[in-house]
Amino acid sequence: MDAVVVSTLISFWVIFVAELGDKSQLMALTFATRYKVWPVLVGITGATALVHLASVGIGAGLGAALPTGWINLAAALAFLAFGVWTLRGDTLTDAEKDKAAQVTKSVVIAVGTAFFLAELGDKTMLATITLATDYGWFGVWVGSTLGMVAADALAIVVGRALGRNLPERVIRYGAAALFFLFGAWLLVEAVVELV
Repeated sequence: MDAVVVSTLISFWVIFVAELGDKSQLMALTFATRYKVWPVLVGITGATALVHLASVGIGAGLGAALPTGWINLAAALAFLAFGVWTLRGDTLTDAEKDKAAQVTKSVVIAVGTAFFLAELGDKTMLATITLATDYGWFGVWVGSTLGMVAADALAIVVGRALGRNLPERVIRYGAAALFFLFGAWLLVEAVVELV
């Protein structure tokens, strides 16, 4: 299988899982209850593409500068931390709820700006950096962007259909379990390379 396809698929699923129950997903749902869905998704896509492009740049630079075994060890620890972070859960602060509720001239710009700022330093950005240390930047960029947009779109569709009565605990536990699985996998790879 082509390396770009592999990195795209892996990145899509890792970021899709990372986004489940994340505050960005809650923001997407909040924006979609106030505005039309398509401008919200366009804003999310633009912001995500920019943040994840910077993330893969950082990750590719780290990947070229550091030995693979140590990168895998750092990535394993990061994914295990993401699992714990996911179990803890995310909620929107009052300030983030206010931003999502404000009416502006351009919904796309408002949503894009809010998402851009919310994603800086978020677990999906850190996961994208981690993926880019080990996989090709283009596939990671495309896969991570599509994974996040798909997860946010799912939140909008399901949230609207179920009226915000999502089984958040089940989603959070499932996402955390997958992070722990990815972390364990990377830890084994790191130990094999370092020993």
